[in-house]
Amino acid sequence: MKVGVLALQGDVAEHLSMITAAGADAVEVRYKEQVDGLDGLIIPGGESTTVGKLMERFGFVEEIRNQAARGLGVFGTCTGLILLSREVSGSDQICLGLMDFVVKRNAFGRQVDSFEADIEIPAVGGPPMRAVFIRAPYILSVGRGVDVLARFDDKIVLARQGRHLACAFHPEVTSDTRLHRYFLDMLAGRA
Repeated sequence: MKVGVLALQGDVAEHLSMITAAGADAVEVRYKEQVDGLDGLIIPGGESTTVGKLMERFGFVEEIRNQAARGLGVFGTCTGLILLSREVSGSDQICLGLMDFVVKRNAFGRQVDSFEADIEIPAVGGPPMRAVFIRAPYILSVGRGVDVLARFDDKIVLARQGRHLACAFHPEVTSDTRLHRYFLDMLAGRA
C-alpha cells in the first residue's frame, strides 16, 4: 500500500514516519502528478488559507478530487480537516468538498490556547488517545454519511466519510500510530 503526504506545509516528516511505522510505503508528494497511483493521501496541518491557495495554484484541488472519485482515500489533520470540508463557516476558504460537513477554523482559540487532552476513540480501540490541539478547528455540523468518531468538550474532532478521515488534532506529533493504522485499515477495507 502506498500513501502520500502532501508536502506543501506542515508536519510532513512526522506523517511519513507514522505511515512507515504503521506498515505502508510513505512518499512525499510535491507535484500533482504524484497523486496518481496512491492508495491514500494525507493532508497535514499548516495554515489553511496558504495551503489552499498553494493547492489551487499547483493543480492539486482538481487532481485530488479526480483521484478521490477513482477511490483515493484522504486523511486530513487540522488544516487537512478544513480542506476536506464542504464549507468553512464565515470564510470563502478553498475546500475540496470531499466530506459533507461544515467546519469552524481556529475554533478552540489562538496559538497560545493550544492544549493536549485524552480522547476516547472507540473505532481505534484501546485506551484514550493523547490529542494535541494547535489552533485547532472543529466540525460544527455533519451531513448524512458522515460518521462522528470522537468529540472533545462536546465538539466534533474526528469524523469519517467512506474512505476519507478528518481529524482536528495532530496525531503525528505523538508516538501513538493507532489513527494512522486505522486509516490504512480503511484503505484496505478492514475498517
